[in-house]
Amino acid sequence: MSDIIRFDDIDEYGPETYSGTYEIDTATLDREELSGIANISIEARVESSGNEGEYLADGNSNLTVGLECSRCLEPYPFANTSTFHVRFRPRPDSPDRENEEVEITGDAELDVEFYSERSVLLQSLAAEQVQLSIPMKPLCDESCLGLCSNCGANRSSQSCSCETAVKDPRWDALKGIREDLAKKKDV
Repeated sequence: MSDIIRFDDIDEYGPETYSGTYEIDTATLDREELSGIANISIEARVESSGNEGEYLADGNSNLTVGLECSRCLEPYPFANTSTFHVRFRPRPDSPDRENEEVEITGDAELDVEFYSERSVLLQSLAAEQVQLSIPMKPLCDESCLGLCSNCGANRSSQSCSCETAVKDPRWDALKGIREDLAKKKDV
């Protein structure tokens, strides 16, 4: 089993299946919410789409990684199983088009990856699936109360004696309006 998806092999022999298990470090992923190495198992079946130079990869991935909760900052284990569908297309040849913005007109264009070489590393596809699986705001628990803004205590695991009402000095100018209105009604 190869770790390299070779489009020339698919053209010659037909659809190919690729699988691998990878450890992807946090530096590669550049995500501050990661608190450990991402372990991912990936399997993909790649075939020609019938269009010149276009290939379809369908597969699934199983991810385990340590994340840091965005509310309480505590590390917690995260696991995710997902399926994917990726369409590989050759990168446009024109140097002017390489940086040109292209309008996405349909859902089918959301899964397009461009290639310059006639091969793609399976590990690169796995790293992309890790990026797509990590939540934007990871939570250790939906009911996580987060950190106290005064003393920094994790309010999900300990209580603190800090005042919970937030006093904003910008509202001080309106402080006596209620009493003044009540006095005017009495008159």
